[in-house]
Amino acid sequence: MSIPHTAAPPRITFVDGVVREASLPPLVPPVARGSLGDLPFDNAAEAPAAPVLSRKQPDGTWRDVSAATFAAEVLATAKGLIAHGLRPGDRLAIMARTRYEWTLLDFAAWAAGLVTVPVYPTSSAAQVRWILADSGAAACAVEDADQTRLVEGERAALPALAHLWEFDAGAVPALAEAGRGLPDAAVAEARAARGPGDVATLIYTSGTTGRPKGCVLTHANFFAETDNSTELLHPVFKAVSKEPAATLLFLPLSHVFGRTVAVGCMRARVRVGHAASLRTEDLLADLAGFRPTFLLVIPYVLEKVYNTGRASAEKLGRAAAFDRAARIARRYGEAELARRHGSGPGAGPGLRLARALYDPLVYRRIRAALGGEVRYVISGGSPLGERLAAFCVGAGIDVFEGYGLTETTAAATLTPPHRPRLGTVGWPLPGGAVRIAEDGEVLLRGGHVFAGYWDGERGEAVPAAPGEWFPTGDLGALDADGYLTITGRKKELLVTSAGKNVAPAPLEDRLRAHPLVGQCMVVGDDRPYITALLTLEPDGIAHWVRMHHKEGLAPEELVRDGKLLAELQTAVDDANATVSRAESIRRFAVLTADFTEEAGHLTPSLKLKRAAIARDFAAEVERLYER
Repeated sequence: MSIPHTAAPPRITFVDGVVREASLPPLVPPVARGSLGDLPFDNAAEAPAAPVLSRKQPDGTWRDVSAATFAAEVLATAKGLIAHGLRPGDRLAIMARTRYEWTLLDFAAWAAGLVTVPVYPTSSAAQVRWILADSGAAACAVEDADQTRLVEGERAALPALAHLWEFDAGAVPALAEAGRGLPDAAVAEARAARGPGDVATLIYTSGTTGRPKGCVLTHANFFAETDNSTELLHPVFKAVSKEPAATLLFLPLSHVFGRTVAVGCMRARVRVGHAASLRTEDLLADLAGFRPTFLLVIPYVLEKVYNTGRASAEKLGRAAAFDRAARIARRYGEAELARRHGSGPGAGPGLRLARALYDPLVYRRIRAALGGEVRYVISGGSPLGERLAAFCVGAGIDVFEGYGLTETTAAATLTPPHRPRLGTVGWPLPGGAVRIAEDGEVLLRGGHVFAGYWDGERGEAVPAAPGEWFPTGDLGALDADGYLTITGRKKELLVTSAGKNVAPAPLEDRLRAHPLVGQCMVVGDDRPYITALLTLEPDGIAHWVRMHHKEGLAPEELVRDGKLLAELQTAVDDANATVSRAESIRRFAVLTADFTEEAGHLTPSLKLKRAAIARDFAAEVERLYER
């Protein structure tokens, strides 16, 4: 792909003086033939020696996998799938953490003409049963013995499930052995039978209420998403200084965000590694060993890196120096972003000198925590705070923020590299459009928007809504230059007893950025004022306890500690400063238990299940409104 010129601004439509729509033409033409199953073979034909993946070895080192080697493994695995009787259009479920075999089986399934169905490895038995039954999965690959037992326990309710394979028990070699006698032509025929309009995957939305729905994404959806985003974010996917572009995937491949980046990297021949463990020490070791040039993250990861850096500085008695460095980084980042956007001259000599002074002391350590070579971060999943984004830029890491859903094959908007604007989620993805409805709901259109929701009884996609615009359920606004800002969820909008509409997400996002706050849920629907339930971030509170010598306090005593409550009040005050008095949090409660997926309070993608939280902590909420 060629290097694009600075992207032209979106086409803007005004209605009664208000921006209602923004759109951008595609940067690349739509794919007219073929499927994602062709990508490994195209790479092998065009650049057989190019490293497209890396596998972690038992000794912790990483071994590159060439395009030719990966294509051979895909071919062998695809032949095994066909040898087991799977035919084009059949559904294959994959339930595992982020690992090499996940990506291998994904592409092998597409090469065999199959439809893959990702399942979160933390899913309950009921969730697994529903997804496998609704999708009509004919086969399922799991990671380990525990997951094998879980699926086996549901087999009686899954008459369509003919095959169950386990990665840890040698599923991939066994598939290759099963297909050994099959000619390569069998895979070529299956690939030839699939086109851009065919279904590539059914991704079940985790859902904050009710049963998850299967989003039907086609090969064309992935091509439209990855080709346009890769072209727009050209610096990310090409060589960075002397280092070829590479990324370490640690977010779940069962989520559309990680999956789409994996596809985009295969399409752009960017080297990818997989990190299965999200434990801090394991992930830091993998980052140091792999040394990625860019990462895809959710804001929590960046918040964790920042807060860990500050906690380390505080432990060494250098908290004040870290805070000064953070302020300088934010000022530098804001000035640099304004320069790129054309709204400011950039950092002056004094600010540049101050930044250079703190680079070896603070910023280089932040970059080292991410492997040392990271220069770009793609952030999604929830809004990234302006201050943290500016800090990252000041520390030498460019941040590209995006907004999207499973239904839009990940990003529907992206930060334009040459014209970033803090506080927004960027412009429409090239080839797409954003419209703001009369009630403020964000509507989307483009080749990346899904085909519809899966109807398990009919075995086909059913359009999500009439017309060509997909209603997201999110609230937002477009500015005069076409930048989108997300302000909340339509269904989560709180209405106080005084009639004030309050979007909880901005307050919650701001509070979660504090090192002591784990999760937060804002409350106030049909109440006289706004309140909040807070949980404590384990690492952050452990550090605070050590620094304040509170080791002897029981959890019930800790959440009532005056010093802790005062520090949390400053976090609440900081969040309140971004809203009006009527929208501000008047009181808050600190819970001894965290919101977790296991307790039924979070979805697998870490979204709040508000009804469940409100039910389980009803007593705590009522106390917040006692006079």
